[in-house]
Amino acid sequence: MRGSDTRTDTMFSYLSPEARVPKDHPLRGIRIILNSVLEDLSPVFEKLYSRVGRPSVPPEQLLRALLIQILYTVRSERMLMEQLGYNLLFRWFVGLSMDDPVWVPSVFSKNRDRLLEGDVARELLTRVVAEAKRADLMSEEHFTVDGTLLKAWASHKSIKPVEGGGKEPPADAGSKNETANFRGEKRTNETHRSTTDPDSRLFRKGDNRGAEPSYMGHVLMENRNGLVTDAQATLATGRAEREAAISMVEGIPGTKRVTVGADKGYDTKEHVQDLRDRNATPHVAQNTSGRRSAIDERTTRHAGYQTSQIKRKRVEEVFGWMKTVGLLRQLRHRGREAIDWIFKLTAAAYNLTRLRNLEQAV
Repeated sequence: MRGSDTRTDTMFSYLSPEARVPKDHPLRGIRIILNSVLEDLSPVFEKLYSRVGRPSVPPEQLLRALLIQILYTVRSERMLMEQLGYNLLFRWFVGLSMDDPVWVPSVFSKNRDRLLEGDVARELLTRVVAEAKRADLMSEEHFTVDGTLLKAWASHKSIKPVEGGGKEPPADAGSKNETANFRGEKRTNETHRSTTDPDSRLFRKGDNRGAEPSYMGHVLMENRNGLVTDAQATLATGRAEREAAISMVEGIPGTKRVTVGADKGYDTKEHVQDLRDRNATPHVAQNTSGRRSAIDERTTRHAGYQTSQIKRKRVEEVFGWMKTVGLLRQLRHRGREAIDWIFKLTAAAYNLTRLRNLEQAV
């Protein structure tokens, strides 16, 4: 018998969002880990908020909303608020009941900025890493470091000469569709800057690639399960990858000697020596194109070096997830601090997904 295509509106519903989410839904495992982490972060939240005044948006719900935006590739916060209005799965994950009002996008953004000022993304990533260590899912001896280019939210039209360092502006300067004819003009980071995102830098990945306004993202990955131990975003410069690598290696806890794998871009005499000075064995791929590698048989003769060369390629899985699912291929924020904050938050989201999968596999 054919069913009737009629809708019956009821005044009350006896099913909560909790009852509607399947027991085996992947978000359930992620939410359990996340709730434990947010409980540990409670003292940090206390320092960010005043004890008097009107109650604000709960920071726990803010972070859950930002994480669900990353996990489900929601392109903007306005679209996220729209989804929270009718998506029961999103409301359940964030912690909103059926009758709770959804925040205005501008209110959500202003409250998010408070978390940015408190460097909550770094604290969240640190505690997610601690959860992985408690579950004995992370290596404490073998790591990989790498960097990737992040395209800034700025176009070539926004690249203008710095004050006193360029030619006269076009007649239609300031208009929405301003003429941008820079043919034959030499543009460098010393003489030009983006007016849209002044912190971005012109950078190109190869000789046959054009320079784009960019940032650089860096991760330190442990080699056992490919979890992110540390992450940071920096200005796009030729030395940024090696400088970020040293900074993250210095943050590895303990005094035990570790191995650090990397691609051939890190094969310089100075960088290799800097790693050795920090109690790290550089398992860097040899760059033999026209020069002598800084990695010799003292390192390559060991079987562990070959293992690191295999394991280090898993870092591309991290960058692939962050750029596709996490929407970091084209950044949606401006300014180095905001980019670093969202990069760390995306790394934490990646770890939460990996942790859930690893715990399910046990």
